[in-house]
Amino acid sequence: MASGEATVTDTSEDAAAVASRRREEQRLERAKRQREKAQLGGLWSRRDVMGRVGWMLFGVFSLTFLLAALRASFPRVLFVPPSSFKAGLPGDFAVGEVDRKYEKDYRVWIVREPEGFYALWAKCTHLGCTPRWLNAEAKFKCPCHGSGFYKSGINFEGPAPRPLVRLKIALAEDGQIEIDKASKFLFEKGQWGKPGSFLKT
Repeated sequence: MASGEATVTDTSEDAAAVASRRREEQRLERAKRQREKAQLGGLWSRRDVMGRVGWMLFGVFSLTFLLAALRASFPRVLFVPPSSFKAGLPGDFAVGEVDRKYEKDYRVWIVREPEGFYALWAKCTHLGCTPRWLNAEAKFKCPCHGSGFYKSGINFEGPAPRPLVRLKIALAEDGQIEIDKASKFLFEKGQWGKPGSFLKT
C-alpha cells in the first residue's frame, strides 16, 4: 500500500514540477522578447514586417476585387449618335455651292444645284480618307493618295475605284433638310436616281 501511495505522489509531484518549469520557461521567453524589442527600438522585427506585408497584400487583393465588382455593374455600352440630323432650311444654302458646315461633325457635304440638293458622304472610296473641297478647281481632292472627284461625286483621277456615296436627303415636317447617314445610294448600282438620293426644289 505504501509503495502505491508513493508512486501516485511521485507522479503528481513530477507533473507539478513540469508545469512549474514550463511556466518559468514561458516567463523567461517573454522577458527575452521584451529585451530584444527594447534593443531594436523603433525597428520592426521580422514577424512585424511579414505581418504588415501580408495585410498589405490582402488589402490590395480586396481593393482589386471591389473595383472589378464595381466595373462589372456598369455594362460596356457604346452610345452611338443618331444616324440622321437636320441641316437647316433650304434657303440657308447657296445655289452651286458645296456646304462644308457638317464635314467635321457628321462627315457630310451638302450640295445645292439649281434643280435641288444632294448629300455626299465625305469619305474617299479608295481607303476612307476625308477629301478636301477645292473651290478654285471645283473638285474634291483626297490628300492621302490623290483621288479626285467632281462636285457631283463622280471620280475622275487617282486610285478611287468608284464615285462618292450619296446619302438620303429629304424635307422634314418642320421644313428643314434632313440627312440620314444610314441610307446610302451607290452610283455604280444605279441608285442615284432613286427617291431620297436627290431633293428637288
